[in-house]
Amino acid sequence: MQYYTLGQNKTVLIVGLGNIGDEYTGTRHNIGFDVIDHFAKTNDFPQWMVKKDLKCHLTSKTVGDTRVILIKPTTFMNLSGEAVQAASSFYKIGADHTVVVYDELDIDFGNIRTRIGGSAAGHNGIKSVTQHIGEQYGRVRIGIGPKTHQQMDSKDFVLARFSKDQQAQLNNMLRETDAILSEFCFSNSLLVETRSFII
Repeated sequence: MQYYTLGQNKTVLIVGLGNIGDEYTGTRHNIGFDVIDHFAKTNDFPQWMVKKDLKCHLTSKTVGDTRVILIKPTTFMNLSGEAVQAASSFYKIGADHTVVVYDELDIDFGNIRTRIGGSAAGHNGIKSVTQHIGEQYGRVRIGIGPKTHQQMDSKDFVLARFSKDQQAQLNNMLRETDAILSEFCFSNSLLVETRSFII
């Protein structure tokens, strides 16, 4: 196991990736939004605010002795980095104090992987974030694979909703990601590992 330890800065930025719009609600590609919404609700964050200048919905709260900024970009997925950069610059938060939560097609459903840096693996939202703040930020990757049916286009698959069996496991996934993000907030570190949420 490896630990990714942050510096002494007591402000962190947690980003959930997704697309704004009712047509995207509940889709695989919006799992980052779902995670951030659940984390905010579970930890009694204030109501989300629309920050047009920062291109995101934002809420913040002090958790332990750490100020935690949560954002959901209001750009489309491909431009997510614009919002992350804007929030990072405004609050003076470096990439090493930033964690992004998103869907990962190359990871099987039932697994969550955390890491720092690395390639975007074809995820356009992550490509955009990396273009704007560099690649040395923390990542919470929610598995949504494997793609079925194989003849389905990947774009159609990620924009579709979870199967009924998968939907039954989503609460377990949300509890697991809550634990990961809470550890990040309280310890200022991100454990690099793989977790399973299938019961």
